[in-house]
Amino acid sequence: MVSEPGDGGLAVRDAVVRYGPGSGAERAARGSRTVVAVDGVSIDVAPGEVVAVLGASGSGKSSLLRAVAGLEPLAGGSVSWAGTDLAGVPVHKRGFVVMFQDGQLFPHLSVAGNVGYALAGRPRRERERRVVELLDLVGLSGYGSRPVTALSGGQAQRVALARSLAADPRLLLLDEPLSALDRGLREHLVGVLEETLRAAGVPALYVTHDQDEAFAIADRVAVLAEGRLLQVDPPSTLWRHPANRDVAAFLGYGPFLDAAAAAALGWDGARGLVGVGPDGLVVDPEGTDVPVLAGQARRGGSEFTVRLPDGSDAKLRTTDTTAHRGLPTTLPVRLDPAGCVLLTSAGHLDS
Repeated sequence: MVSEPGDGGLAVRDAVVRYGPGSGAERAARGSRTVVAVDGVSIDVAPGEVVAVLGASGSGKSSLLRAVAGLEPLAGGSVSWAGTDLAGVPVHKRGFVVMFQDGQLFPHLSVAGNVGYALAGRPRRERERRVVELLDLVGLSGYGSRPVTALSGGQAQRVALARSLAADPRLLLLDEPLSALDRGLREHLVGVLEETLRAAGVPALYVTHDQDEAFAIADRVAVLAEGRLLQVDPPSTLWRHPANRDVAAFLGYGPFLDAAAAAALGWDGARGLVGVGPDGLVVDPEGTDVPVLAGQARRGGSEFTVRLPDGSDAKLRTTDTTAHRGLPTTLPVRLDPAGCVLLTSAGHLDS
């Protein structure tokens, strides 16, 4: 499940990262076990491409990024750039820049000082011009003289991004760069990041546990679980065509219904396992009455937990405010194929 990067770009092949038992608290947690954090992962980032690595906590996504950066040794496989193996190439000579979630700005320097830090050695006028360009690129024109300690969290991350780009990296590695921010600010900065990376033309490997971030910013999304790569595809393909049940469940599909259970909810002729998406179950006066187990008011409507005929529970979103007025005993529902995926034990069939 690998796409070739063409001329240039990053190529990771069969990468393995292992952690030994360590010492102290780590040894107490692991005992004498060796933990495989990344298990035979192959992935590419083409020139100008943004690839998001998506996974739950402990899936190995940050370990993969650190191995690409050279911060973790490979126990197997290879990392190469433009066809050149990077084994033995130290971190500072790979031409990659890592941007962490805390930004790691220098508190004693101004905004311009932080961005210009990566430009040390260049003529002063050139350095000043480049700092102005980068601050404009990240939407912080006129902020150069401000102390970074006076910035909001979102502004600080923009400065960190500008500083990362100032180094003219061959590859930008972003490790959960927005995870410390509140939801509304994250949603805004995803757009800033996406626009900035496109404008700069810098290829990037973007690690996150947030599906909305990954789908908004990336050309392709790679799903990791327990150190293994499950699927890598453009966001629309990943969502509509998950490779298997594990990927579908991670993306939020479920429950999974067999053909008989699907037929009981109005989908006749299903040729596999139906994964019910967030909008896969709809209210229909002609549908099947199912018991309502719980309900909660939501912005613009309601969300109910219902018991399906096969005994599984499912979520149902409505645009009315039924839950505001009290819990109904039953609701008439049916499956909407446009909000579901059809799987077999071997993988995806149709949607």
